Amino acid sequence: MRRMLVIGLDCAAPQLLFERFRERLPNLSELMRRGVYGNLESCDPPITIPAWMVMATGKTPGELGLYGFRHRRGYSYRDIWIASSRSIKARRLWDYVAEAGGSSCVYAVPPSYPPYPVKGCLVSCFITPSVERDYTYPRELKAELEGSVGQYIPDVEFRKEDKRSILKGVYEMTERHFDMIKYLIAHKPWSLFFLVEIGLDRIHHAFWKYFDEEHHLYQPGNEFETVVEDYYVYLDEKIGELLKLLDDDTQILIVSDHGAKRMKGAFCINSWLEEEGYLKLRRPLNRISRLEEADVDWSRTIAWGWGGYYARVFINVEGREAQGVVPRDEYEDVREELRRRLMGIRGPNGERWETKVYKPEELYPVCRGNPPDLMVYFDNLYWRSAGTMGHRNIYLPENDTGPDDAVHDKYGLYIYHDPERDLGGRRLDMTIYEVAPLILKAMGLQVPRDMRRPPEFVGD
Repeated sequence: MRRMLVIGLDCAAPQLLFERFRERLPNLSELMRRGVYGNLESCDPPITIPAWMVMATGKTPGELGLYGFRHRRGYSYRDIWIASSRSIKARRLWDYVAEAGGSSCVYAVPPSYPPYPVKGCLVSCFITPSVERDYTYPRELKAELEGSVGQYIPDVEFRKEDKRSILKGVYEMTERHFDMIKYLIAHKPWSLFFLVEIGLDRIHHAFWKYFDEEHHLYQPGNEFETVVEDYYVYLDEKIGELLKLLDDDTQILIVSDHGAKRMKGAFCINSWLEEEGYLKLRRPLNRISRLEEADVDWSRTIAWGWGGYYARVFINVEGREAQGVVPRDEYEDVREELRRRLMGIRGPNGERWETKVYKPEELYPVCRGNPPDLMVYFDNLYWRSAGTMGHRNIYLPENDTGPDDAVHDKYGLYIYHDPERDLGGRRLDMTIYEVAPLILKAMGLQVPRDMRRPPEFVGD
């Protein structure tokens, strides 16, 4: 079994790493020069949860039953459940490695809280609620890491106005992460080391408007103009430190779960549904409110939505929801009508949007769990979905749940490097579903028949 180090950079954007900042990234550039790299088309939806588990299992979000971070509980109007490691029933890459006799180090791969047994070791991800809880497997690894490196920092608060505090927190977190990773690389046995650094995602969301000249809130000469580029340079240095710890046989895969791009604004999905007569309130709102706080008349409501980087729209079906009003034999007609009208939404100045609206069963061979009735990417994800109501306008210049400058792009990136072969710096695009078979084949393991075929360059 050959060894593989997978370095996950959550939200890494190909247009920045491959182009705009490449000259300042010597370690990543060298991996690209001798390897294969390109865009990595993410899953639908292209968000952290479920994307990393899609990558680690080769399964679609529908097969995993994961459509985001939170989900409806059954067909309730208000009860939700939060994705966690317990939500994953499929075999992950490290399960295949264990079956073949190898060990793995799994570091912060979402969702990995609560920690669970692996053959090797595991540190849980950004959803870890507190470092007072157990966040490692085996349990005693927590004390070992804290005694050798320091206390774990799972995540930082990034949706706030204090940008200096965010920046300080992200660097402290990332430094601690890489110190722990270096310790594990050097002191634990592993055939597969799979890590995810969430810091880049936080930097993008908190600082995108400060460097992107096309962002509607960009101001030239601001004090944070180089923050995004400087963090890419910092990550390149940290990755260089990891590379020095590897032997000459260890393969390297740099990968991101999705990309990033500027946010043009947020669209108030529930306010639009109310305007169009799909959602009914018993009394008008006198302040900005979440849908759960509004007095919704469910007995007259046809549909409602959730906010996020994409919108989830739910239809109030008779016999399915507690106060459903849409007859089952009219469900498809209502859903198709709603899809057409959503796709016809234009921007605040009447501009045409490239909105995409999907029925989950069109995307996935199986839809387990609690899928929405429609999945909406406003203007190809440039516009975030705002779930709150009571705003003066259905078009918001910023996010409705705290400062956020960026949205998710469907295309992340990958760089594959095999120290035993010069692959010539070819640029070839892949999909997220090819990552698991790529890793298994590159390690010399059998690729299951229900996975996609690995890309041809592995083992050329």
